[in-house]
Amino acid sequence: MINKRVICVLGIASIITLTTAQSNAQSLSERLKALSKTQNQSSSTTGTNKAGSGLGNSEIVNGLKEALTLGAKNAGARLNVTNGFFGNNLIKILLPPEATKVESALRKVGMGKTVDDLILSLNRSAEDAAGKAAPIFLDAVSSMNIQDGLNILQGGSGAATNFLKLKTTAALTAAFRPVIEKALGKNGATTLWTQVFSTYNKLPLVGQKVNPDLVGYATERALNGLFITIADEENKIRTNPAARVTGLLQKVFGG
Repeated sequence: MINKRVICVLGIASIITLTTAQSNAQSLSERLKALSKTQNQSSSTTGTNKAGSGLGNSEIVNGLKEALTLGAKNAGARLNVTNGFFGNNLIKILLPPEATKVESALRKVGMGKTVDDLILSLNRSAEDAAGKAAPIFLDAVSSMNIQDGLNILQGGSGAATNFLKLKTTAALTAAFRPVIEKALGKNGATTLWTQVFSTYNKLPLVGQKVNPDLVGYATERALNGLFITIADEENKIRTNPAARVTGLLQKVFGG
């Protein structure tokens, strides 16, 4: 008859063996899952559907130049028209945040139409200025090098827009500001601004008087709307095969 102590030892050993086997099996399973995940990730980044796969650097850069040129021209065309800004709630220029109390107070004293006319003038000035963007963008695109192109291709959504923003903001500001200043004068916004804030500053119980830089504010908001629109154009090219209207764009971005 087998000694009870021996049976006990054998039982413990069996439990340990089974537990170890289960642990090893679990460990192996986890390793296989991790390996599979890594392989899938590798496959997704090196597969034939990856943007720019199998193309030379110069071909990639030329394709991205086409994309940026197309996106910039489309954005300019969308904005440099009546209601390009005013009719788009995403980029419509409103009074600056620090003037919201002004707007509210003026509407209460019957000057709502004056405020509305001012807002319309701000947007009309931005629509006029948008026509100056295209040549500045084209100059920036022509300076793109291979490293810029690879960074844009690998940077994903918004990378092309960020490239243009970095390269053109200073030049766009210099080009937009005088156009906006002239347009604000032509559209009567400068006069309206003076009228609005002169009236507000005379109201009783007004604390700190408001007199922000109208031209600077309108210029900044116009550029913001421009880059939002370019980002939308970039996203179309990256995600919508129908927007890739040339063979090179189809090669670089797939499809």
